[in-house]
Amino acid sequence: MKKLKRVILTDDQITNLTIGRDVLSGKYEVFTVPSGEKLLMLLGKVMPDMILLDIEMPGMNGYETIKTIKGNPETAHIPVIFLTARNDAGSELEGLSLGAIDYISKPFSPPLLLKRIEVHLLVEEQKRELQDYNDRLEEMVRQKTQTILELQYAIIETMAELVECRDDATGGHIDRTRKYLKILIDGLLSHGLYPEEASSWDIEMLILSAQLHDVGKIAVNDNILRKPDKLTPEEFEQIKKHTVFGGEVIERIQKRTGDQVFLDYAKILAVYHHERWDGKGYPYGLVGENIPLPARLMAIVDVYDALISERPYKRPFSQEEAVRIIGEGKGTQFDPMLVDLFLSVSDQMEKIEQTV
Repeated sequence: MKKLKRVILTDDQITNLTIGRDVLSGKYEVFTVPSGEKLLMLLGKVMPDMILLDIEMPGMNGYETIKTIKGNPETAHIPVIFLTARNDAGSELEGLSLGAIDYISKPFSPPLLLKRIEVHLLVEEQKRELQDYNDRLEEMVRQKTQTILELQYAIIETMAELVECRDDATGGHIDRTRKYLKILIDGLLSHGLYPEEASSWDIEMLILSAQLHDVGKIAVNDNILRKPDKLTPEEFEQIKKHTVFGGEVIERIQKRTGDQVFLDYAKILAVYHHERWDGKGYPYGLVGENIPLPARLMAIVDVYDALISERPYKRPFSQEEAVRIIGEGKGTQFDPMLVDLFLSVSDQMEKIEQTV
């Protein structure tokens, strides 16, 4: 048996309560109360589908009562229809402005009262169904978005693992540079540097993409990549091509998987992280702010980690030596403002280096 909708009728006149109960009983589960105060007490025990509320009552009138109902998050959703002997537009407008959904004049016509209640309850039910549908749709979108994000993360992390497997001499480099980049970006934002460009970034994706800055090394010959000695000039020229290879690898993935915008950051970092502020970098010899800002940040953390790390052909530099060398590259190898930023947060990076 279908459960009856609950309606609370509030009126200070016992005659109106009796007539209203007789009209509504059978179609609805009816509760009657003689005052606004008792209505509020009843709402603590019974949650109705609709309230019929008289305006002119001693003590708390209908306007004061509806203000309390709409001001309580637990009852604000309940539709309220005013019952009143008034027939002026001002009173009706005031009631509607306080949150009432309709205005029925007394003495009311039973068929009209029933039809008004039926229509408004139907509207409220449709609103709830629409809200439920929207909630389900939002959850579906959230789940789909989460699935896409997890796929994106998996692609990036898997490719990063492939790079580290190829170039085991730089163990931990990818993870450390990602953490250094986060520190540098946090500092960039807190210092308000390059605010227009930085405000458009997806910070989480940018930091994650740092793991692919050396992805082009996948295409470099093992004999060169794993060579334990210092590279010859010819071999170094081959190594330098990893920037272009990186861009090509990422572009191929984008073409085969659709317009994967999330890889745009990875492509920028892979291609441009060896460019220099003075134009003497590679692969394209870009100068100053023509180098994308994410790559200018990456250039600093990449060199910093290379300096403090041991290689078969070099000893690790101390933190003080590494910071000094980065500082000496201000305005030549690196963006001057970003060098100042690095110097202000380098102590945080030292802690990362000690724990990775």
